[in-house]
Amino acid sequence: MVLVLCVMVGGELATLAVPLVYSQVVDRLSHPLSLALAPAAIIIGYGAVRLLSAGLTNLRDALFAPVRFRVARKAAFRSFKHMHQLSLRFHLDRNTGGVTRAIERGTEGVETLLRMGMSLSPTILQAVLVAVVIWRLFDWKYVALIALMIAAYIGFTMKFTSWRLGIRRQMNETNTEATGKALDSLLNYETVKYFGNERHEAQRYDNAQARYETAARKTQYSLGVLNFGQAAIIAIALTLIMLLAGRDVELGRITVGQFVMVNTYLLQLYGPLNFLGSVYSAIRTAMVDLEHMFGLMEEDIEVADPANPFPIEAHLQGHQAAEVAFEDVRFGYSPEREILHGVSFTARPGMKVAIVGSTGAGKSTISRLLFRFYDTWSGTVLVDGHDVRSYRQADLRAAIGVVPQDTVLFNDTIGYNIAYGRLGATPAEVEQAARLAQIHDFIASLPDGYDTQVGERGLKLSGGEKQRVAIARTILKDPRVLVLDEATSALDTHTEQEIQAALKTVSAQRTTLVIAHRLSTIVDADEILVMGQGRVLERGTHEALLADGGAYAGMWAAQSAETITPAPAGEKADVQV
Repeated sequence: MVLVLCVMVGGELATLAVPLVYSQVVDRLSHPLSLALAPAAIIIGYGAVRLLSAGLTNLRDALFAPVRFRVARKAAFRSFKHMHQLSLRFHLDRNTGGVTRAIERGTEGVETLLRMGMSLSPTILQAVLVAVVIWRLFDWKYVALIALMIAAYIGFTMKFTSWRLGIRRQMNETNTEATGKALDSLLNYETVKYFGNERHEAQRYDNAQARYETAARKTQYSLGVLNFGQAAIIAIALTLIMLLAGRDVELGRITVGQFVMVNTYLLQLYGPLNFLGSVYSAIRTAMVDLEHMFGLMEEDIEVADPANPFPIEAHLQGHQAAEVAFEDVRFGYSPEREILHGVSFTARPGMKVAIVGSTGAGKSTISRLLFRFYDTWSGTVLVDGHDVRSYRQADLRAAIGVVPQDTVLFNDTIGYNIAYGRLGATPAEVEQAARLAQIHDFIASLPDGYDTQVGERGLKLSGGEKQRVAIARTILKDPRVLVLDEATSALDTHTEQEIQAALKTVSAQRTTLVIAHRLSTIVDADEILVMGQGRVLERGTHEALLADGGAYAGMWAAQSAETITPAPAGEKADVQV
């Protein structure tokens, strides 16, 4: 930055010398007697000064470029990092397309501020230097007119640009809305097709774009008025100063060369001043663009790490399975509605605890609290005997692996998605995890093998294939606690049986929580919790719960009845349990 400032001052001094040398050339050529004094040398000097001015200006921009782009990159990085530190609640409430667009515009705004700031400094320095030179060579009237011109120009520009900011904000809001609608529609491509709503989606997007078009049109019209007003102020000032200079030439106070010099200085100022309007407009626009990004950066981190985190062993290798316990946990996603009402249970190291119940009973909420996506209202979630709030979130989540019901993959290769469970894993380790998840043979049959692209959100794979990739990813992670959230719900009976055997092997040494719908998959659980209305209604082993004849026995009977396939007349029904 110091070097940039030195080069900037040198460039402005060289620019200031251009009209001075030019006036000498004009004066020499205006008097025949002076032609013998080699004006060619002055002309060459004039060219050299112009070349030096241009060279230093471009050198200044080249030296400043690394600063500009590095700061913009860091702003983008910090914004993106902050988005991952915010709670799940924030991301469920926000439009993803709008958030990414706000970060993109904010990053561009940072770069614009730096670029325009560096352009503004030479303009101010040049105006000051020109005023000093004209005051020394002419008189105060010229300086007064120039100062008046600059003041009027800056005042008009600032006032008019401030008025235009409201239009720019509206333009940004409509642009964010259109981007969000497009992203949402394309991510839900299949749903749009299922219901034949392509025209409806296109119309929604077009309506948002129409509002953007209106705001953009107003912005363009107001820009035209701004540019004309600026040009009018410059033109009037130039005319007045040239009239004053012309009169001084007639009276013999200044030479023709000095008349040309004044004109050259004014034209030299006109360019930066004209640019000054654009700079101010761009800076204010960039500030508007930054508003949303700053707002995102100021979002409070709902779930924060403790000041002095307690250490936790993350992986199973060389360490026993963890103990998980819920003690009188109460929680809700909004203050008006409590989801869990005093839930308590303990999964001792190596135990398999299954959680079953109707939709909305709070089963998945338990896994979210264990991962500390949210903090409990009251009660405690414990891992290894310590409150999950006493650990760093990264350490806690490294110790827990999850196979979710709705698996979403990155738009990358199958190999990358499996290796995401443990970045840096070797190809052999990735392949071993795929074998345990019963998906290696399928991958090997593909033309590109593990380099096969899975598409946006993994849409090129079937539900069962995506789920097996998720299982392989979790196996590779090698966690001490395993959470299976309807992990085999998208699989056929044969594949489910194969993966159940694999999961049984994988979870043998781990503490396992199974959120299940198919009761046949959790008959071997050490303890089954039957959830209802956010409470644990029943608990015990499969056999004990059947013997009690309560809610679990009713669910088992209902699912057993569903597996009976109606048979044609005269044949026995095929029962599959």
